[in-house]
Amino acid sequence: MKSVNARLRNNLWGYFFIGPFIIGFLAFTIVPMLASLYFSFTSYGLFDSPKWIGFENYIKMFTEDPRYLQSLKVTFIYVLGGVPLRLAFALLVAMLLNAGSRAVGWYRTLYYLPSLIGGSVAVAIMWRNIFGDDGIVNLALNSVGLDAIRWFGEPTAALWMLIFLSIWQFGSSMLIFLAGLKSIPSSFYEAASVDGANFFQKFFRITLPMLSPVLLFNIIMQTISAFMTFVPAFIISKGTGGPLDGTLLYSLYLFKQGFEYFNMGYASAMAWVMLLIVAILTGIIFWTSKYWVHYESEGK
Repeated sequence: MKSVNARLRNNLWGYFFIGPFIIGFLAFTIVPMLASLYFSFTSYGLFDSPKWIGFENYIKMFTEDPRYLQSLKVTFIYVLGGVPLRLAFALLVAMLLNAGSRAVGWYRTLYYLPSLIGGSVAVAIMWRNIFGDDGIVNLALNSVGLDAIRWFGEPTAALWMLIFLSIWQFGSSMLIFLAGLKSIPSSFYEAASVDGANFFQKFFRITLPMLSPVLLFNIIMQTISAFMTFVPAFIISKGTGGPLDGTLLYSLYLFKQGFEYFNMGYASAMAWVMLLIVAILTGIIFWTSKYWVHYESEGK
């Protein structure tokens, strides 16, 4: 009996200490999610009572709202264009840092800084000035005899300006890659050198297979992060998603529907569609990983 009471007392103390997290998780995550799921089936103008309309919001997205389809297109281009380039650049820098240097600690800090400040309003404003008509980028193009680009006047150029900003924020991925590179035994490379392997053979036969679990993690996390990008698109386009909706990322259009047009029911439906899209893409990535991810414990 005493042991039962002691076990119960220990359990109560455990629930007491995790209680704040559970309450916060329910109050600020689960309840808002369930509320947004309900609102997605309603016509809700934020300042009036929600009215049940069933699947009308979801039907409207794909049949009556060309800007929604444009936001999907822009977002997929942003993700498919930015994530691979960002990861490739992060891996390149990680390999350079892994080569060894006395100042490697300073280099890591320097390269990680863009990720710490890259999503801020100040950096987005700075990026807008850099790519302005008289900005550094156009001045550099003119100095080598190339014509200046109207980054804010052409939809494709404006979107690539956002992609360049996302590539610049490679610090977190780089550190994860660097940790993965440090875990690869140097004996593998020494044995490959003895066998006469060159740099590319070592990279594709040793580095990539051994780094594939880390690569899988980075792909998933960076893909999710890219779909949620909001601040750069909002600041650089001044909240319009222009020019010609060329930078109308999904999160920006969702914000405009909810807090500019006060279509909170429609915005909630958009949020759940985005959750479904990200879940499907994550599932596809996990499913394909069995063909290219190497785990030492599995002996593959």
